[in-house]
Amino acid sequence: MKSITLLFISLLGWFQTVEGQTIPSDKVLSNQDLASYLTNAVQQDLKTNGTISEADLAQFFRTKFTERYFYNWETNEKRFKEYTEIYPEAKIKHTERALDHLAKFPAKAQWELPFNYQNGDPVNAYALRHLARQHKMIDIGYYYFYQNKDEQYLDYFTEQLASLNTALTNKQYERIEGGNGVYEAFRSGYRMINWLQLHSLFLGQSGYSDAEQLVTIATFLQHAQHLYEHNKTFKSGNHQTRGLSALAMLSIVLRDFKGADEWYKHSMTLLGEHLDKEINDDGFQFERTVHYHMSDIGTYFYVYQLAKKSKLPIKPVWENKLESLFTTLTKIAFPDKSAPVLSDDTDVPWAVKNDISGAMTLGYLLFEDPEMGYFAKNELSTKFYWDASAEQLEKLKNIKSVAPKHLSLSFPDTGYYVLREGWKVKDNMMVISAGLDPLKPDHQHGDILGIQAMANGQVVLPNYQVRYSLKDLELFKNSMTKNVALVDNELLGKRYTSNKGGSGFGKFKQLAQPKVIAFDTSDHLDIFVGSHDGFENIGVDYSRQVISIKNDFWIVKDNFKSKDSHEYKQVWQGHYTKENGGDLLRSSFDDGSGLDIFQLNTTDKVETDGARGKEWSVVSKSNTKQFSFITIVYPFETYDKRIDEDAKDKQFNGWKLNASKWIADNSEAVSLTKAEASIFFSVKTLEFGDTKIKFEEVVDVLVNTESESLKLQLLSKKECKAEIIQKGVKQKINCSVKAN
Repeated sequence: MKSITLLFISLLGWFQTVEGQTIPSDKVLSNQDLASYLTNAVQQDLKTNGTISEADLAQFFRTKFTERYFYNWETNEKRFKEYTEIYPEAKIKHTERALDHLAKFPAKAQWELPFNYQNGDPVNAYALRHLARQHKMIDIGYYYFYQNKDEQYLDYFTEQLASLNTALTNKQYERIEGGNGVYEAFRSGYRMINWLQLHSLFLGQSGYSDAEQLVTIATFLQHAQHLYEHNKTFKSGNHQTRGLSALAMLSIVLRDFKGADEWYKHSMTLLGEHLDKEINDDGFQFERTVHYHMSDIGTYFYVYQLAKKSKLPIKPVWENKLESLFTTLTKIAFPDKSAPVLSDDTDVPWAVKNDISGAMTLGYLLFEDPEMGYFAKNELSTKFYWDASAEQLEKLKNIKSVAPKHLSLSFPDTGYYVLREGWKVKDNMMVISAGLDPLKPDHQHGDILGIQAMANGQVVLPNYQVRYSLKDLELFKNSMTKNVALVDNELLGKRYTSNKGGSGFGKFKQLAQPKVIAFDTSDHLDIFVGSHDGFENIGVDYSRQVISIKNDFWIVKDNFKSKDSHEYKQVWQGHYTKENGGDLLRSSFDDGSGLDIFQLNTTDKVETDGARGKEWSVVSKSNTKQFSFITIVYPFETYDKRIDEDAKDKQFNGWKLNASKWIADNSEAVSLTKAEASIFFSVKTLEFGDTKIKFEEVVDVLVNTESESLKLQLLSKKECKAEIIQKGVKQKINCSVKAN
């Protein structure tokens, strides 16, 4: 009796183990074992005479892919024909990339360093990471079709996939601990997204056998379980989100397997945590770059699309946060519908703007917002064409479009400030960078309080995209390639270090901490005032003011103060000439428009330097303890609207220099006057007729006597007390940056 009881307990334990068995993460299941990991209900449906054949199992998954993937793979022939017609130029790029990958790596690739390319040159860490992502395998998939379905290219995919599985079995692959892990979340997730597309693209091809299809399915399962096991808790950044996105996608298309529901629940919960923590309340992705912002759009778009198609549960925060990612791009866009370069934007090295049309087309597909439609195209980018249904592609033929209503605005959580005139192509726009992510500033550049601007359809004050593999990444991440102010030889990014994997990516261990003092917008004037601690190590206090006079120009004022003498600098990006001395710099563009940079306070010298075809000019004031650059940043549409370098009395579109009726009590005061409005810099007392204005401290201020009323607006700080004396009567008032 006792032995029977023990046998029963033993058998019960065995049945529980089989029922609750987990898909392994350290090996790929054989095709024969796959069926036993299906849910019981699916197993029963598929069994014929108590077994599930390889052919039936492969057919089952082909059917499920028609229902669950982005589009119906049975339309591959029609879609590819349409693809070649819509994107005829893509063939060259796909072919180049496919041949590049084919030439570098054999089908039976190695996955652990060191090893060599097929030409004998050593493979570096950067190249291994790209092999692990398998992003050029997509191009080989296209090349298969371009080459009239030459099966050697389909076989190349299946053999390279098999080589990774062999490396897993033999433990001959780069580990996560070494910095270049082949199964690290980002690379593994990226690979799964690419291989899912290839699997769908090859389904129905005679050269993609049932057995090969099931090997791919088994490989998906192993990756999913590995992603599940190694991403149990929140880890900040896009590496984990890319992996979780792939896990969610795999859980949706392969939800017939035991454990897939748990994959979905876990990935969606953790992705929700990323959305909550990494999409700031102001709608900007926390890493403060357009590149990673759009990368997150893709990450969440994939999951949202598939979950919606399968009518799976999605929490409301998903839709709200995802929509905010698109809305943010409409707020920061340049008037020409591109976007500024912000920190580690990497798609087109040295470019001075970002193409956001592809991302906004996705936004329009999901939300049909006409403001998103304003930036959208009638076709998706080549990357996302295969991620939309036929119905969605049809929707793009009739896009509803309206220009955004956003003008000047701020992203207070992220620290970007936009000064915008309007949405006409030639309108002025400036962006100020005044933020620093406290958790993961890896992609931050040394551009604290840096500016960039567009006018007359040209990026007149540029920032530049970067590439991690380039040797001068540090130069293009730091302050000499930004429109910032500096002291001596101090840069705002300090203690630069490369990552342990050796892929070229690097970051600053120390960056200046910004502080926003004031920001206000109105119909005629936008004002930003901020400071940072980047020069406190050498005893210098620093602040920057940016004033946008709508439909005219900008004023940038950089203030330095120290107990010791220093060399104070402004760095201006662009190709400039000195016009009658260094106090007037000029750049011009191919359409005859240009930018003048005029100093209202005398400077000492201008030096020019450059790299990669880019130039910058450094304006300096030497050997002084306290100084302010007061700089007119003046865009002009045609040569006759430039600042007249020969004129004795300078004017800036009607604003006259030092011609105000108001008299300051100090010789350092500088003024700009137009009609009844005067902008004063560095004043404490102003007097005209029987009216005297006394401020409690030295300030910059706009004084306007239009309509016989006196209006004051601070330009240097948030608020300040003042005393107005008119005909002997004293009145104490509070001044602020807000227009009154």
